Amino acid sequence: MDWKCNIDRRGRYLRGSIGILMLASGVYLVGWSDHAFWGCGAIAGGAFAIFEAIKGWCAVRAMGIDTPL
Repeated sequence: MDWKCNIDRRGRYLRGSIGILMLASGVYLVGWSDHAFWGCGAIAGGAFAIFEAIKGWCAVRAMGIDTPL
């Protein structure tokens, strides 16, 4: 798998923002509700989105699917 940068600044910003929101939602779901399973999924998804933003790499684009951002 090629780890080269395949998203621009807008895509990185969007993925970082989504990652932070998902991470915060996951922490809320795990800590203050009865939906720990979904919270763990949100934390994992948020962490991966933040990883994509930091790395500048999109998994969907790496599979050859063109995304708008």
